[in-house]
Amino acid sequence: MEFFDSHTHLTDEIYDKSVEQIVNDAKLNNVNYIVDIGYNESTSSAAVKNADMFDGVYATVGLHPENIDEYIGNFDYIYELAKNSKVVAIGEIGLDYHYDNSDEHKAKQKELFLKQIEIANELDLPVVIHSRDADMDMLKILKVNKIKNNFVMHCFSSSVEVLKEVLKLGAYVSIAGPVTFKNARSLIEVAKLVPDDKLLIETDAPYLAPEPHRGKKNESAYVIHTANKIAELRRLAELTN
Repeated sequence: MEFFDSHTHLTDEIYDKSVEQIVNDAKLNNVNYIVDIGYNESTSSAAVKNADMFDGVYATVGLHPENIDEYIGNFDYIYELAKNSKVVAIGEIGLDYHYDNSDEHKAKQKELFLKQIEIANELDLPVVIHSRDADMDMLKILKVNKIKNNFVMHCFSSSVEVLKEVLKLGAYVSIAGPVTFKNARSLIEVAKLVPDDKLLIETDAPYLAPEPHRGKKNESAYVIHTANKIAELRRLAELTN
């Protein structure tokens, strides 16, 4: 069986492996498809270069809510990079109130999120959404501002109630390594409930390594552990047999 890491960051500075080695190690574990996620101009550009260099690697381009201070008044780089045929989505974009929940910061995040949704609609590309400590505002925006193409709720960690709401809006739901953790009660319920045709898996590497690699640098090869845990929860056979 082939696997697909729908969300990783291949060029993160904490890696002591080359991108080539990470990609090769993934393929040794039948993880043959990877989406390298951009979160600002430099990482978006690097993701596109990786996609051009390696078979099975694709890219997204965008500005993450934690990087909004890098906004220079336009998103020209998104338009330019998105011309590449291996750019598959705008992202990761969204809302994150974890470190700064001031009204000013929230307003700027919402503004730039909406601008990038508009770009995605203009380019007819899907959207990869990051949402942390911002579920109610996220839902309000998604209910009022229709995304023309598909969208993914990346590294979903919200409640079953929020899951039901985003599914009504047509979301794909991507689950990462924390589903393998013993204390992942809510996420375990989510993993059981996402419809088969709306379920994605990811690493969000180099972060959130699943068991049995918890605490280590995560990488695409480890997505098989997340896949097997979800298969177990959904009472399917182990996928890597």
